[in-house]
Amino acid sequence: MTSENVTRRTLEGKEIIIIGTAHVSQESADLAGRVIEEERPDTVCVELCQSRYEAIRQKDTWESTDIVHIIKKKQTSLLLSQLLMASVQKKLADKFGIKPGEEMLRAIEKAEATGASLVLADRDIKTTLTRTWRKINIFSKLKIILEMVLSLVFDPSISEEEIEDMKKQDMLEIALTSFGKKLPQVKTILVDERDQYLARSITNARGPKIVAVVGAGHVPGILRHLGYPIDIEPLNEIPPKKPLGKIIAWGLSALVIAIIVTGFIQGGMKASMGMLKWWVLINGILAGFGALAVLAHPATIAASIIAAPFTSLNPMVAAGWVAGLTEAALRKPQVKDFISLRDDITTIRGFWRNKIARILLVVVFVNLGSSLGTFIAIPLMMKYLVPIP
Repeated sequence: MTSENVTRRTLEGKEIIIIGTAHVSQESADLAGRVIEEERPDTVCVELCQSRYEAIRQKDTWESTDIVHIIKKKQTSLLLSQLLMASVQKKLADKFGIKPGEEMLRAIEKAEATGASLVLADRDIKTTLTRTWRKINIFSKLKIILEMVLSLVFDPSISEEEIEDMKKQDMLEIALTSFGKKLPQVKTILVDERDQYLARSITNARGPKIVAVVGAGHVPGILRHLGYPIDIEPLNEIPPKKPLGKIIAWGLSALVIAIIVTGFIQGGMKASMGMLKWWVLINGILAGFGALAVLAHPATIAASIIAAPFTSLNPMVAAGWVAGLTEAALRKPQVKDFISLRDDITTIRGFWRNKIARILLVVVFVNLGSSLGTFIAIPLMMKYLVPIP
């Protein structure tokens, strides 16, 4: 079989057939199934990690989600990002009447039908997203979050011809650039590193004939690295969090305490109590508004108001985590919430209706309100200080 999207290579006696696909293309799904059925390979490599494999094979994947564990492990932003990216992919797939990852599912099914071994060739998506998130600056993060939210409001307007053009891109790039922003500073992580990871998996696959089903954007990079020794340990390392965030957080806490102490020295108890009044009111009210904005339980709103003035002084704890745990305890997600999550994440109404998605939004919005309250309260508190002559 010949196709512009099928590349053949011979490596140390192995025949390697690489199929470049678009991740929401019916044509790609048909091509992957047809090639595997006709070639009858010994091994089929797919551009999936274990978690993504489970997501497309098991309907109850979300049912095993422990939302409390996610909040405690500070992984709400990561899960919310995955849900928002999945939302964009599902919208595109629904528009063309196919399932997200249909070409991978077809490849898996054909591998099983022909008796071929299956290799999950890609790096874990959590590793990729975490490495990416820690590489970009705060402004890029805010742009991504904003455009992810806007993607819930506006349906993607893309023709089937444009979908086929996506074969020139990588899956994660599609998901991110669907929001209208390119991140060249993290291309190394999103594409180049995974090219190496995929090439190593394909090189080490067993049998004289290998078929690999990957996003077409990976094919040139895979071909460059195919057959070469690759150390994957550095590719799996999670970079430490940048210290600047902690420095700013602890610095703000120290500044607030210093302002209150200085106010007490200059103006006595009246000045310090006035400062504390603004600190408690602004932090509490804005955190409460954050919970109210996502229609949180009244007790969650109260917990946000109470927690924010204290957590804002302790960077080790966030008001959003307190609010999220409270919401999870009061409105425990039910099986139907997990089942409907895939559909609910495609609309704003669905996000607010689904208890799982709402808990994630509670964490984000309460943290946002508390952070905003800190920056608003500090100037108001400083008005109590006596100007230095």
